[in-house]
Amino acid sequence: MEKGARHRTNAEKNHPEGSESKTGSGEGGVSLKKEIGLVSACGIIVAPEHSCAVNDIPPLAEAPEATNVEKMLPDSGFVGNIIGSGIFVSPKGVLENAGSVGLALIVWIVTGLITAVGALCYAELGVTIPKSGGDYSYVKDIFGGLAGFLRLWIAVLVIYPTNQAVIALTFSNYVLQPFFPTCFPPELGLRLLAAICLLLLTWVNCSSVRWATRVQDIFTAGKLLALALIIIMGVVQIGKGEYFWLEPKNAFETFQEPSIGLIALAFLQGSFAYGGWNFLNYVTEELVDPYKNLPRAIFISIPLVTFVYVFANVAYVTAMSPQELLASNAVAVTFGEKLLGVMSWIMPISVALSTFGGVNGSLFTSSRLFFAGAREGHLPSVLAMIHVKRCTPIPALLFTCISTLLMLVTGDIYTLINYVGFINYLFYGVTIAGQIVLRWKKPDIPRPIKISLLFPIIYLLFWAFLLVFSLWSEPVVCGIGLAIMLTGVPVYFLGVYWQHKPICVHNCIKLITLVSQKMCVVVYPNVGESSETEMINENTEEQWQPINQPIASKDKNSVK
Repeated sequence: MEKGARHRTNAEKNHPEGSESKTGSGEGGVSLKKEIGLVSACGIIVAPEHSCAVNDIPPLAEAPEATNVEKMLPDSGFVGNIIGSGIFVSPKGVLENAGSVGLALIVWIVTGLITAVGALCYAELGVTIPKSGGDYSYVKDIFGGLAGFLRLWIAVLVIYPTNQAVIALTFSNYVLQPFFPTCFPPELGLRLLAAICLLLLTWVNCSSVRWATRVQDIFTAGKLLALALIIIMGVVQIGKGEYFWLEPKNAFETFQEPSIGLIALAFLQGSFAYGGWNFLNYVTEELVDPYKNLPRAIFISIPLVTFVYVFANVAYVTAMSPQELLASNAVAVTFGEKLLGVMSWIMPISVALSTFGGVNGSLFTSSRLFFAGAREGHLPSVLAMIHVKRCTPIPALLFTCISTLLMLVTGDIYTLINYVGFINYLFYGVTIAGQIVLRWKKPDIPRPIKISLLFPIIYLLFWAFLLVFSLWSEPVVCGIGLAIMLTGVPVYFLGVYWQHKPICVHNCIKLITLVSQKMCVVVYPNVGESSETEMINENTEEQWQPINQPIASKDKNSVK
């Protein structure tokens, strides 16, 4: 596949005319540090924060009026989150559509199992193609540059900037609300505090990978302690005999007429709520012993997430009826007010801490996605550089931060999130379908983990059911999402595939790259060659070179 760009370091050595190429040759041995151990890896999977659905945003800020869109596509694969603010704020989407407590709990369990199946598939892909970038890297290597670029395009354009903006706004909501007990906090104040949060965490991530992972570890631990308190309170309630809605005859008492459509919506909400299970694959190259720690982190984290989701919801219904739960805009806060008395302040603080850690985790993983995309030549090459001493991808982090700040001043964040939810979920299935394609095309490449093909088939059947239902339920919303994604096609052919650009374009990009490189004190990292990746890419027909590479170097024979 795009073989020349993947070896950016070696390519740059062939272009002595550019001073930035000399610097980027990797002569100093600068490379990404492997500082993510098993505990931090679990924190990345467990703690990634995703923006709540429009109907899950607490009414601390005036969100746009909800429409029926929110009932089908909660957000860009980001409803609730893997143990983020969603489980504190409003885990009611599943209950609302399931129609009974018992069926809602079954949905949570089944979607947790399906998520575990998908995570196992990603574990195999992650050790077979041991590159950062997650599903972007896998789709690109298996299906080609255009497919990979479209995955990256939708992430760069909408998914990550809107996701991080909404999480930061949720954080500022909960921080400022105590100062405005009788009204909404001012919109300007919300956005300024969200911007400060983003800037602070970007600085932390630019300074040190270790600092960023420690922040993630600390906030994940605090989040788990708060959820442990909720679960323990639920157990205490059950001990007191407060389990009316858990008795079978009451648990399956429906409060609305059940239908296949509503049950499908419940499963769709549940599957989105587990979003984030693939985040560790974005930082594979920074994992200590990824062949062991990637699958171990998945094996630990997904069951933990499923346990927490199920038992947190069990705890909620010991203190609230389904009607009270559906009416609450912040379920954990209502739960705390009912059971914790003077200590009820713990819950709003837990939501704020959860979202703060979520912004950190999203910045950390999304910057690695953009870093991987730039290294492959799908984004400006400066984003593939790292600091000469700190070994952090500062340009990619700054790019992520700036794009998110721009979203903060946009009024249609929630609408954009709903439109691209379908696309994000689409690529989960495409990636896992790629696992089957890779088994067929490259049966002999080394696979440290090799699962039964029954697992991707099970996941794809479930995925196809939800995807078809999404298209049938909201064809306009899904169509707009597809249209947004397809805007990346001309960008790909103009920016990536078209090799013989005017020399003035190359000179301009080279100048911008050099200035950015000097300002950020960054160089191209050393990239170790992988025999497995070579085998995957050796027989490709598509040829292209980095966006900013001089025309003289773009001989197709040089990359074969």
